[in-house]
Amino acid sequence: MMEFETLQIFWFVTVGFFLAGYAILDGFDLGVGIMHLLVAKTDHERRITMNSIGPLWDGNEVWLVVFGGALFAAFPEAYATAFSMFYLPLHLVLFGLIFRAVSLEFRSKSDNPLWRKAWDVGFFMASTVTTFIFGVAVGGSIQGLPIDERFIFRGELLDLLQPYGLMVGTMAVATFAMHGTIYLYLKTEGELQERAHHWMWRTFGFFLVAYLLTTIATFQVAPHATQNFKEYPIAWVIVLLNVLAIANIPRAIHLGRPGYAFLSSCCTIAALATLFGAALFPNLILTTLADGKSLTIYNASSSHGTLHLMQIIAFIGAPLVLTYTCIIYWVFRGKVELGHNSY
Repeated sequence: MMEFETLQIFWFVTVGFFLAGYAILDGFDLGVGIMHLLVAKTDHERRITMNSIGPLWDGNEVWLVVFGGALFAAFPEAYATAFSMFYLPLHLVLFGLIFRAVSLEFRSKSDNPLWRKAWDVGFFMASTVTTFIFGVAVGGSIQGLPIDERFIFRGELLDLLQPYGLMVGTMAVATFAMHGTIYLYLKTEGELQERAHHWMWRTFGFFLVAYLLTTIATFQVAPHATQNFKEYPIAWVIVLLNVLAIANIPRAIHLGRPGYAFLSSCCTIAALATLFGAALFPNLILTTLADGKSLTIYNASSSHGTLHLMQIIAFIGAPLVLTYTCIIYWVFRGKVELGHNSY
C-alpha cells in the first residue's frame, strides 16, 4: 500500500489527468459550437457541423463527470469550497451543457427557418459561455480567492470576475475555437472545409495573442505560479513542449496535414493543463486573505483508506473509459455523412 502522501500526490495527478482529458475531448466539441455560426453558412452545413460531434459529445462529457466524482471523493474539502465559491457560475455551466445538448437534439425537429436559427444561436451561446466560465474558474484558482481559515469563501460574485480571470476565460474560448476549427477541417469536405481552413488561421492567431497576453499577465498577477519551476527546473520541459506544440500547429496547417495539426492542438491543451497543475501544486485553491488558509492536497484530502480504495477502482475503471473512448472514435472515424437519423 502506498504512503499517505504518495496517494495524495497520485490523486492530484489523476484528477488533473481527467481534467486534461475532458479539455481535449470536449474542447473540440465546444469549439465546434463556438465556430458554428462563423464556419457553417447554410442549413446543410450547420447540420454537418453538429453531426461532426453528434456521436461523440455525450461520451466526451463522461470525462467531466469522472473529474467531478474523483475531486469529490479524493479532495472533499476542495470540492465543497469550490462549489460554494462557484455556485452560480457552475449552475450556468450546467445550464450551458444541457442547453447545448437540447440544441443538438431539437434543431432538426422542425423545418421552420426561425426554429433552426434559434437553436443555432443557442448552440453557439451555450458552447461559448460554458467555455468562458471554465476559463474564469481556472484564472481564479491561479490568482487566488478570499478563503478563511475554515475553508469558507468570504467574497462575492464580483471577486470571481477579476480582469485576470476574464483574460483566462477569453484564452479558453480562443483555444477551444482553434481546436474545434481544426477538427471541423478534418471531418468536412468541399466549400465547408475550405472555409474551415480559412478560419484555422484566424483562430490560431486569436489563440496566439490570447496565450501571449495571458502568459505575461500571469507573471505580473500571480508570480507564485512560477515557484515550482524554480524548485523543480525539470518542469521547464513542459513549457518547452508546450511552445513546440503551439509552433507546430501553423506548420502542420501550412503543410496540409490537418491530422498533425489536430494532434498538436491536443498536445497544446494537455501541456496547458499540466502547467496549470504545476502552477498550483501542492495547492488546490489559493487564499488571498492574510489570515486565511489555502486548500492543499494534504489538508483537503480524504483518509488514507479512502484514497487507497479509490486507487483500486481507478486502476479498474480508467482502462474501461479509455477503451470505450478509443472504440467510439474508431467507429465514427472519417468524414461526416448525413443520414435519416442525423441531427
